[in-house]
Amino acid sequence: MTSRLVLSEPVPEDLAEVFALYSDPLVWAPDPLSRHDTPEQTARAIGNWRAGWARDGHGMWVARLPDGTFTGIGGAFIRYGVAWNVGFRLLPRFWGRGYAQEISAAAREAAAAHRPELPVTAYLLEGNDRSQRTVERTGLKRVWRGPDAGNPDPGAIRLLYADRPLDADVVRSLTGF
Repeated sequence: MTSRLVLSEPVPEDLAEVFALYSDPLVWAPDPLSRHDTPEQTARAIGNWRAGWARDGHGMWVARLPDGTFTGIGGAFIRYGVAWNVGFRLLPRFWGRGYAQEISAAAREAAAAHRPELPVTAYLLEGNDRSQRTVERTGLKRVWRGPDAGNPDPGAIRLLYADRPLDADVVRSLTGF
């Protein structure tokens, strides 16, 4: 919970709202690889998030206003066993209100409480200015910039942010380089 949002573990009943979020062209435009074309993709994502909660004791949340209005998702999950990764996606009508910042700060706090030995990171595409500003405001610093492994766009540049310096093996695990 933040001062303005109720954060909860995703459940299968969240499928329709989460699919609407991930299939919205405004939401996935900065990162086309995150687009969901079918509810089955979203169901798999929710299943993966729930598995992360069971395994790690923390993970991605569904974010709602106190009246129950769905605003988006966010939180932190363990990426490749080497770092927490902060992520968030909000419905466009909730952009610019500081919700992503609140979710990211809560995610950093929860990650540090569960596995403080792991760095907290954020992994985003260059040009996604909204996300970049959010992770910078959360206190993460850019530690790597390079090609986006697996992206069909050869010009795509991936940015990696972290709460501490990362050794080369961790960077390689997170970026493929």
